[in-house]
Amino acid sequence: MTHPDFLTGFTGPYTPSGRSALISAPPWHYAGQVMSLELEFARDAAQSLLPHSFTATGEGAAHFCDWQFTTDGTELLDPVYAQYKEHIVLVEAERSGQRVFYCPFIYVDQDLSLARGWLQGWPKKIGSVWITRSYELEHPAAAPHRAGVRLGASLAVKDRRLAEAAITLTGEPAEPIGFLAAPTYGQVATPTLLGGTPDRGTPTTARALVSDKLIGTAHGATGELRFHPSPRDEVSLLEPERVVRASTCTVALTVVGAGR
Repeated sequence: MTHPDFLTGFTGPYTPSGRSALISAPPWHYAGQVMSLELEFARDAAQSLLPHSFTATGEGAAHFCDWQFTTDGTELLDPVYAQYKEHIVLVEAERSGQRVFYCPFIYVDQDLSLARGWLQGWPKKIGSVWITRSYELEHPAAAPHRAGVRLGASLAVKDRRLAEAAITLTGEPAEPIGFLAAPTYGQVATPTLLGGTPDRGTPTTARALVSDKLIGTAHGATGELRFHPSPRDEVSLLEPERVVRASTCTVALTVVGAGR
């Protein structure tokens, strides 16, 4: 019988080989298509979701992402482990004189992504995210990147639709939005039941440490976004007052760890 000290894995389940672990240690490599919307929020609502060291500017961003992930390339040959979709909501803030973003809400459709996100400060929950795909073909189903083409995206959680977006491409280039434009933070804590009394742990501000970030051509757009109320998801607190601008682009990056 194997002694417990020989059980391995970056996370559980722990086994002698470690192969069953939900996720492996970084580096984690990502590439995908990102739809972005730059938003204006009610400043008080935005501030209510920020830690004490952050001051809301009244602006923020939302992203709908279609990602592909790998560690050593093996996931790309078994794409159920590589692919997932994600919706990110960000509040723009000032922190120590620097423009940053803070993530109060984020939803993914893969448990692997959820676990990786929690370790970096992304407060991920499971949801259903859908995004229009774009192919560079002149065909009614292709939605190519050219002026006048419309793309959509949505989020549903526990059978309730919480977000829906649409953008219309302008044919103009775009500057980066949201996490593509500035450092983005969240919080990490370690809740525990050990010791007899539930303990939420002490939340610590954290952000992903990223290398090898590449951003493809960003296609400018106008956009619209709505959040819907839910009994357990409070994303509608950030119902946008205005969509300032929008874009879609391809992105690749590597997460090597997390920092403060």
